Amino acid sequence: MLTFKKALVLSLACLTLFFLFRSQHSGSTAPNFRNAHDMPRPTAWVNPASKESTTKEAEKGQKTAEKTDKAFNTPGAPPKKAKAQTQTQLSTDELRQRPLKEQLEYQFPYDVDAKTPAYIWQTWKYTPAQGEFQEMFREPEASWSIHHPSFVHEVITDNVAMHLIRHLYASVPEVIEAYNSLPVPVLKADFFRYLILLARGGIYSDIDTTALKSASEWIPSDVPASSYGMVIGIEADPDRPDWAKWYSRRIQFCQWTIQSKPGHPVLVDVVANITQETLNRKSLGKLTKDHKGIIEFTGPAVWTDTIFAYFNNPDFFDMSTSKGNITWENFTGMKAPKKVGDVIVLPITSFSPGIKTMGAGEDDDPMAFVKHNFEGTWKPESERHIGETFA
Repeated sequence: MLTFKKALVLSLACLTLFFLFRSQHSGSTAPNFRNAHDMPRPTAWVNPASKESTTKEAEKGQKTAEKTDKAFNTPGAPPKKAKAQTQTQLSTDELRQRPLKEQLEYQFPYDVDAKTPAYIWQTWKYTPAQGEFQEMFREPEASWSIHHPSFVHEVITDNVAMHLIRHLYASVPEVIEAYNSLPVPVLKADFFRYLILLARGGIYSDIDTTALKSASEWIPSDVPASSYGMVIGIEADPDRPDWAKWYSRRIQFCQWTIQSKPGHPVLVDVVANITQETLNRKSLGKLTKDHKGIIEFTGPAVWTDTIFAYFNNPDFFDMSTSKGNITWENFTGMKAPKKVGDVIVLPITSFSPGIKTMGAGEDDDPMAFVKHNFEGTWKPESERHIGETFA
């Protein structure tokens, strides 16, 4: 006897066989193309109307490309080379006889084709796990992990920084001596950002910054990651006659947030320059705790000078076709990113939104990526937030 349960099972089996048969029959009459190579080749004849449409699309694409190039490239010398990475194995004695820059290049070779390491480095007196970590820093610090969940995010204390530098630069003792000789914490904090990025790469950002967007959104997706090795932003673009009263350079690049691949030539230069200047001052007994000279010694002034020196270095750029040196004039008033060789420069809005001066946009601007919350936490209270006065 055919029960209801058996009838139901038999009906389902019949339906399954029917759909299998239909699927096979359909597959035998209509080809299922997996990709363009499986499709029939087109004939040589082209419809004139289609040809005209294709031409228009090509012209449109070319104009878009030209617009992108204009926005992403600064007039000046085209990139020439990225320093040969092939190197002969050297003994410790041989290496120690080389100039400091060559020692650093050897120890930390630069590869523009490599991926930017997924590190976020910050420094402060305490880590977030310690009770002494100030509440005003908790949300800003956490924002970096929230926007970069797959990154290694470290807040390095002064004590840990000392041991880390000793480990990373064991083969270049001048660097360790210079770091240990710096007389105030802010000088060491400035120096540390260059040192950690040179050795390990990634993102450095001050503890008083808030990540507004992921670093994956800083650069347009159509820009190959292998075409750039450093991302920087403009800190100041003071377009007024008395700008020198407020800032050290007419265009000043910010160093509270930097992204870089390890071994970048700009980092080699700034580390070598600060090391040599520190040891020279030490030998002359001129290392002081005076805050006034920090901007020129380890801060945004020396950082800006080093970047411009790189942009105009014939070792890296073909100056024979240049119309002149790349200067502040190539960056003033910019609203979109510019690419100079392997360095991408972001407009002032990107790392300084909401300052309400110098053309910077607000926090919700599409180009706003990082917000600097408490300018100059290391300075005396009377010297903080200098940008808010400049209006």
